[in-house]
Parts: sequence; structure tokens; C-alpha cells
Amino acid sequence: MPTISARSFAIAALAAASIFSHFTTHFALSQQAAAGSPAVPTSKAIGAIKAINGATLTLSPDAGPEVTIAVLPATQIVQVEPGAKTLSDATTITLQDLQIGDRIRVTGKMADPTPNGGQSLQAAKIIAIKHADLEARHQQQMQDWQKRGVDGLATAVDPAAGTVTLTIRNKPLVLHTSSATVIRRYPPDSVKFDDARPSTLQAIHPGDQVRARGDRSPEGTELTAEEIVSGAFRNIAGTVNSVDASSFTLSVHDLLSKKNITIRITPDSQLRKLPPEMAQRIAARLKGAAGASAGGSRSSSASTPGAVSADGPPPHSWANKPASEASPGAVSGAPRGAPDLQQILSRLPTVPLSDLHNGDAVVLVSTEGTENEATAITLLSGVEPILQAAPAASSSSILSPWSLGAPSGDAGGP
Repeated sequence: MPTISARSFAIAALAAASIFSHFTTHFALSQQAAAGSPAVPTSKAIGAIKAINGATLTLSPDAGPEVTIAVLPATQIVQVEPGAKTLSDATTITLQDLQIGDRIRVTGKMADPTPNGGQSLQAAKIIAIKHADLEARHQQQMQDWQKRGVDGLATAVDPAAGTVTLTIRNKPLVLHTSSATVIRRYPPDSVKFDDARPSTLQAIHPGDQVRARGDRSPEGTELTAEEIVSGAFRNIAGTVNSVDASSFTLSVHDLLSKKNITIRITPDSQLRKLPPEMAQRIAARLKGAAGASAGGSRSSSASTPGAVSADGPPPHSWANKPASEASPGAVSGAPRGAPDLQQILSRLPTVPLSDLHNGDAVVLVSTEGTENEATAITLLSGVEPILQAAPAASSSSILSPWSLGAPSGDAGGP
């Protein structure tokens, strides 16, 4: 059973924030009805309880600085279960029932700033979701993603019909959506699942990576999607121009566009280096496989840059599984017989940014970013022999873009 980390818990926090949003209209209407006149403007705050000091809560919000919450004798406090859409089953609790880590939504009146200049809110109503309940729900979601999740490359999108067609293991899979389907998308510079934001089917385009969870048809050709997460990622192969360890950036000359691109490195970026002898062996196998394909011994369809493996999801995907648990699969765009580089990479230790030097050849998968900037997801150095052996393959046949933090383990395909 995977251990729940702080980053994983943020995934559940996103779900909790979505739950809380359903209560906004309810509060406004109930307050207006109680007053018998137009509602007095109220303020709200959503986040996790960081500290409890008597009748004062310190709230760590989803965005912005901490907020001091004053719990008054008249403050109403209720608890709901994760996934609740209304307050019909809410349970009244007391201040003493709240604990550090609980998610709360507070509505009330802004008070004078705290002595250190922070925000202060006098609570009229608090809706709480217990930290333990969120953890339990998150574990269930992780297991459900493992059991009913699929991921692949979008080949067609039909917003009118509410469908997305994926290619998984060389087979089409049609995702059917409804008004109840939760759709999220990575911003252009995101590298984590918990950065995904609410989106629409129209935002998905052919070539995007798509992860979905739901019930498959008996034939395995269709899936009724309960949740979809999509994103566009970028493959870059080039040489390092400069490294700035102080700002965690490096400049890479992209061999395809012939332009310099600034690559940002974050704590979530994976930097790895191939040992020379391993790079030579991989290069020889890639060259041999490419020659066999060119000679007509095996045909393969063209691969869209950034596609996941045609034979299965990348082993180092959503939950960063150990290589021993990774599903076998060929490298995206490479003929069968080429090495499974994802499994090889998963066994390599990470290296610091200072390990990179001017002139080093690198391949990397990054966020979509902008024309001149991107954030590294996975960067691999020591690839000079590989690029010489298969220059046309570049990073699209060496790395997979789907190596982000995520809510579950590797789900596989149908």
C-alpha cells in the first residue's frame, strides 16, 4: 500500500476544495433568508488547520498567506464526509472536535489585521472534513485509479458527442463523458498531478496525454469516464549552453528548432545520467533496431512526439513505481527489440544540476511552457552515443512525457 505523502495529500485537498465549492450558494441564500434582507457581504477561507490555540485557529489556505480564525460562541461548526455535495447529512461538532490537519471552509466577517499584519476572520460558520477521512478516501482513490485507470495518447476529440479516443497498446479506446465527469488539465508549466485545474473537453487536443478513470465495456473498447486528466508535453534534444545552479536553470540549444531554451529545474524534476558503457549498449541496440525497421523486417506506424509507449504505459509514471513492479513495454516510437529505456532509467540514481556542463548532450521531457522557456520533468545526460546512433529519434523515443506525480500506481491499459 503506497504511503500518503504531503504531496499526495494535496491531491485529496483538491477534491476537498471542490466539495466545499458546492456549499457557497447554500450559505449565501441561507444567510439572506435568515436576515430577511439582502445578505451582508461575507468573507471565506478554505484550507487546512495549521494550529489551534484556544478559540483561535491558524488556517493554511490553498493560496495566499495564513489566516487567523476567531471561533466565537455563536460560530456554527459542522462536519461532512469527503464527497458530500450538500449539508443534508452534516453533523454538528464542537471546537474541541477540530484537529490540526483537518480541512475547513470558513465563512464570516473580516476583522482587524493581526499584530503581524496577517488576515483575521471572525467565523460565522465552519464546515470541516476530518484529516483521517481524507486520507482514507485518498487511499480508496489510489486503489481505484490502479484498478480502473487508463492512460494514452489522444487521437480524436468530439466535444459534441462527449468522447475522446485514445490509443493504448496500438488499440483505440473511446472515453465517454457526461456532465458528471470531472475533467482537469495541467497548466503549461505544471509537473505535478495536484497542479491540475478544472478544465473542459474542448481543451483536449489530438496528441495530448490523457489519463482517465471509469468503467470499461466488456469488450474493452470503451470506457465511461468518471475523471479525466490531460496535458500537453514537450520533447527536447540538444546541448547545454550554460548552467546557473543558483537559479536552478540551464540553457539548452534545441537541435530541432535551432533555438536556445531556458529549462527550469524544480524539486519534482528528475535528472539522471547514463554511464558511458550503458549509453554505448543502448546506442548499438537502437541503431540495430532502426536498421532492421528500415530494411523492411518490421514496419511501425509513425509516433507522435511525446507519445507514451504503444505497448503500455511508461513504468515510471503516475506513482513512480519501483522498476520491479513496472509493466513491460517498448519505448515510444521504437520498434520491438529496442531496449525498454524507461525501466533502465528508473534504476539510475538522480544527479544534481551541478553535474551538467557546457557542451553536454541532453534529452528531456518538459512541460509545454513557452517557445523559449519550459520546466523539466525528466532530463537525461550522457546521451551523446544515443543521439549519434539515432538522431531522428531524439527524446521522443528515449523518454516518455508521462512521468509526473499522480494519484495512483501504474494503471496499464485495457
